[in-house]
Amino acid sequence: MSSTSLHIVIAGAGPAAQALVRRLAGRTDTRQRPFAGTVTVLSNRDDCPEALLELAELPQVSVRFGQAASFIDAEAKVVTTVDGMEFAYDQLVIATGSAPVLPPVDGADSVLSYSTIDDAASIGEAVKDVTRSVGRRPLGILVGNGPAAGQAEAVLRARGVRPVRTTLRPTAVVASAAESATPGQAVPATGIVFEDGSSMKGDLVVLAEERTARNGLADSAGLRIASDGGIAVGRDLATSVPGIWAIGDAASCDGLRLGLLLSAESSAMLCASGMLLGAVGSESQPALAA
Repeated sequence: MSSTSLHIVIAGAGPAAQALVRRLAGRTDTRQRPFAGTVTVLSNRDDCPEALLELAELPQVSVRFGQAASFIDAEAKVVTTVDGMEFAYDQLVIATGSAPVLPPVDGADSVLSYSTIDDAASIGEAVKDVTRSVGRRPLGILVGNGPAAGQAEAVLRARGVRPVRTTLRPTAVVASAAESATPGQAVPATGIVFEDGSSMKGDLVVLAEERTARNGLADSAGLRIASDGGIAVGRDLATSVPGIWAIGDAASCDGLRLGLLLSAESSAMLCASGMLLGAVGSESQPALAA
């Protein structure tokens, strides 16, 4: 089937889905010939980030807001949304992301979080701002255990932060009273409080807690699920069912959440190559790299 007749449906509208649409539309590399088929993005939100709105203006892209995918008929190649709308596909990409395992900590909206490799950039910008504000090497409090927390610690150290790590979960986050050195940018929280009333204070707080893949769609399509709960994919990001792919934090490869292995742009590049070039064997695919 040529790319001119290929119809791709993307279930999800987060960073990985947006990166894939940009890749298909030739917005990532101006030398790339734009995808000549059509793309339908199924978003579970009624609102939409400006970046996705810009992509929705492209002639080959259709974004359906408030139409989360709820069921996949893999044999008929049809996706059904929560409102009962049906979308036929030639290739389907699941990009539904992940969700926190635990309920949010009180005041967590003012904290920095590390969930995927893509969070390293925003944390880096926040560290620059905090460093300018305090005039010294910042002290960071890192909450979490597991691979994400390990990566977050490496990110903080590489950016000059002295991280103090705790695996004991706080009950509240303490907002900063300082003003940002960059106009319009919020100042990260500076402390945490535990259940017994004890506390830790620093110059910034990063939460890097356990997350679980949103794999409900995979169950409906009979896809193989990895031991960590993510949708199992090969190194080409193909799932166990032909014609269905998974990218971003919904997927798992080599026993680790894909969001911790690849940036959104890198996973989009691999997925687009697999769909458009017909690469299906993991041995012929580029090795995964952060």
